[in-house]
Formats: sequence, structure tokens, C-alpha cells
Amino acid sequence: MFRNRKKAVDGVAKLSGVSLFEDFTPEELQRVAELAEDVDAEPGAILVDQGRVGQECYVILEGQASVYVSGEHIATSGPGSMVGEMALVEHKPRNATVVADTPMKLIVFDTKAFKQLLEEMPKANDRVMEVLAARLHQQR
Repeated sequence: MFRNRKKAVDGVAKLSGVSLFEDFTPEELQRVAELAEDVDAEPGAILVDQGRVGQECYVILEGQASVYVSGEHIATSGPGSMVGEMALVEHKPRNATVVADTPMKLIVFDTKAFKQLLEEMPKANDRVMEVLAARLHQQR
């Protein structure tokens, strides 16, 4: 269900239009790309599986994915969204399942690369924490 996983290429051009990385300098975008891998997902691919240990997180570049908690659809995520980061930050099992609805282009960070991203780039750390805070607020 995942295809063409490879080192991210054309990082600055690809990431400059992604809302999560808005206001990042070309140098920062290049570093983000160096830490990430490109991956394509087919419709039906499970990006994140509720209850499993998180090993990576994704930023959606193209396409849509549905988010489910205990089988109930709670949200749809699209370009600019990050999914799977909560389990990496909290070091806990995944709290939702995310399934590709359409063909998708994503970048993926494994645990080590995600940790490096947050440590090396305070701006990235701030954005991820903003995403987490917004999600936690929505769950209440």
C-alpha cells in the first residue's frame, strides 16, 4: 500500500507551499527534507494504526486521509497536516487510526529523524506543539 519510499528530493520547492512549514527559510526547509523520506500511499493504506507503538509520523503533501478513533470517523486530514506525531512525542501507543482516502504523497520522519527535527529546529518544535495543543483542545 506504500510505494516509492525514498530520500526526500527537491525539498525546498516541495515544502515551501506546506502550511506546517510556513515562514521556514530555504535552509530550514532543506534541513527538513534531509531528515525526511518521500513516500506515496494508495487509497486504503493505513498510515497510523490505533493501539500500535508509533515508529514514524507523516506530513501530508497531497491527498486526503480519514482519522478514526475506535472505528468512529472523527476527522479528515489533508495537505499540510501532520499525522502520527502524538505517539512519538508522548512515547505511547497510537490513539487513532489514519487511512488514506485518496492517492497520497507524504514525507515521513522516523523516530530518530523526528527527534532531530524538534531538537535542531525550535520553529518546527513550536509548530508540532501547536498542532498537539489544537488536537487536545478538539478532543475535549
